Amino acid sequence: MTTNNKLILGITGNMASGKTTITDYIKEHHGGVSFRFSTMLRDVLTRIHVEETRDNLQQLSTFLRSTFGEDLMSKVIAEDVKRATDNIIIVEGIRRPSDVAYLKEIPGFHLIAITANLKTRYNRIIQRSENPDDQTKTFEMFEKEQSQEAEGKIEEISRDAEVIIDNNGNLDMLYTKIDDIMTTLTHV
Repeated sequence: MTTNNKLILGITGNMASGKTTITDYIKEHHGGVSFRFSTMLRDVLTRIHVEETRDNLQQLSTFLRSTFGEDLMSKVIAEDVKRATDNIIIVEGIRRPSDVAYLKEIPGFHLIAITANLKTRYNRIIQRSENPDDQTKTFEMFEKEQSQEAEGKIEEISRDAEVIIDNNGNLDMLYTKIDDIMTTLTHV
C-alpha cells in the first residue's frame, strides 16, 4: 500500500467498456469506496426533476463546465477523494485531462484504462439499460455518441494509463486481471 495508506484507482474507458463492473468487483472483493463523475450530474437532474438521459447528462455537464470552469467536476471529485477515509478509493468515469491532473496530485493515485470493441460495448448498453433511452438506442445512434466531446478525450487520457485492461473476454477473465492488478498495486 502507499505511504498514506490510500490506494486511489482512476478508471477510464469508453461508454460500456466495463468501468462499473470493475468498480463493483473491487469494492466487493477488495473493499473501498467509489466516486463517479455522473453522480453529481444525476443529483442535479433528479433535484430539478429532469429525466436522467445520456443527452441530459452531457448537456448539464457542458453547461456547468462552461459556466463555472472546465475543471469544476474535476475539482469536486478530487476534494471528495481527499476527504474519503477508506484505504481503497475508486474514481470511475475519468473522461478529461483535468480529471487526471487533479487526481495525480494526490499520493497513491493510479490510472487504469479499460477497452472493449464497439459492438461489444453497444450490446452491453442495450442489456444494462442504465439510462432510460438505452434500450431504444440503435447501433448508429451509439456510434454517433462516440464522437461526443467527453468520449473523444478518453483515448488521449488512456495513453498515460499505468495499466490497460482489454475487456473483450468473459467476466472470469476480467476478474482475474483485476485481482492481479490489485495484488501488484497493494504491494507497491
